[in-house]
Amino acid sequence: MIAVIKQGVPETQIDNLVNWLETQSVSVHRSQGVYNTVLGLVGDTTHVDIELLQNLEIVETVTRISEPFKSANRKFHPKDTVVDVSGVKVGGGHFAMIAGPCSVESREQIIEIAKQVKQSGATLLRGGAFKPRTSPYDFQGLAADGLELLKEAKKETGMPIVTEIMNANHLPLFEDVDLIQVGARNMQNFELLKELGRIRKPILLKRGLANTMKEWLMSAEYIMAGGNEQIILCERGIRTYETYTRNTLDLSAVPMLHELTHLPVMVDPSHASGINWMVKPMAMAAAAAGADGLMIEVHNDPKHALCDGAQSLTPEQFDDVAKRVKHIREAI
Repeated sequence: MIAVIKQGVPETQIDNLVNWLETQSVSVHRSQGVYNTVLGLVGDTTHVDIELLQNLEIVETVTRISEPFKSANRKFHPKDTVVDVSGVKVGGGHFAMIAGPCSVESREQIIEIAKQVKQSGATLLRGGAFKPRTSPYDFQGLAADGLELLKEAKKETGMPIVTEIMNANHLPLFEDVDLIQVGARNMQNFELLKELGRIRKPILLKRGLANTMKEWLMSAEYIMAGGNEQIILCERGIRTYETYTRNTLDLSAVPMLHELTHLPVMVDPSHASGINWMVKPMAMAAAAAGADGLMIEVHNDPKHALCDGAQSLTPEQFDDVAKRVKHIREAI
């Protein structure tokens, strides 16, 4: 439920209304717009007398939200959310470039790549320490050692780090991680999402392999219900009947999500296509579609990468993509 307060109402009256609403067993999220204050009511609103609320002198309109996602809803929070990742802003006109290898393989590898992608304009460094792989025999990552190497790369370059969590029990290891990624396979790991809702650290929530946008937003809602509203959505392609690409990149999700939610929306063209040469055109298309950022896999020796070498760019190729994306954003 949303209550829009009339323009010019004194703060004390709004505070009194918020205090009364909270006695009705609902939590109230306050959003200050240019002309109006919007109060979003989350929880069981059946206890709230909607007619009484509508007839209050300070209330302009009261609307029930029909969609199951409330906190993530654009109606609930009209202004774009800007997520601050250790000084790097994402959303609301702020564009971020996340780049780095699929997995951390060695100290020399991650630091070399970090320095190169930063020089090309990347603002966040990605690297997998815990790797969910389809085959149990594939490289699973360096785990805690990989996290330590990421932190070394952060010290060397000053770039905030992004890495994937697979188990809530690993949270103590992620204290120095700036942006925690929830991978596609864990998008509906609701117990993990609940735990991430209890911390106050930005979350990068990737879309599941075969999930609808509504299901994706409901996963974001799980995190927000716990009090953590610093969420970035990441479209990384969905599984369809097409076999020429690893996944099918759903770029229509970018404008649709911007209509439905206030949360920033990034695109991962590397996982979406699974093919090195397709990353550049898909990255450019994502920028043209209005994405708030890109997540691109970069490796200094893709042919010998321990994970996803076929979709990884060389640092030189990433530099070219970054320049092209910059031109696209300037054009739009």
